[in-house]
Amino acid sequence: MAHATERLERYLADELGECRNEDVERRLDELGTLEAAVGADRVAAELDVLSALANETRYTLVRVLVAAGEELCVCELNAVVDVTESGLSHALSALVDSGLVSGRKDGRWKKYRATNRAVALVTVLDGSVSVSRESDDRGNDDGESDDGGSDE
Repeated sequence: MAHATERLERYLADELGECRNEDVERRLDELGTLEAAVGADRVAAELDVLSALANETRYTLVRVLVAAGEELCVCELNAVVDVTESGLSHALSALVDSGLVSGRKDGRWKKYRATNRAVALVTVLDGSVSVSRESDDRGNDDGESDDGGSDE
């Protein structure tokens, strides 16, 4: 923590023109308030959700369920992802545990649907990630299209 405080002192000195101990203490208090507002429990819960999406099978299942906008039977989901029944069951269980998917038994069938949390996350991702076939073909990896050049 001493190294971090030294860096903070240098930063405050640059920003304020000088740095006194009370400036550092005040800023540390402000930063502590921010850290407390976020909360360790909230961070842990959010990491659980993000971890559940950090797998191609689970992420694909969430995207498909959000796109469907309705319940899908596990047999329908099995046709979408190339995993064993056991792998599918494991993936769906992780998604239910994270609150991204809900499931219910309907007679002898198990049906799943995306939760509002999943819809919200997919909506945010849709608005923040741009996939352009044109930029992929040209080798651009910055997400920007290359409209300024000629194709010759």
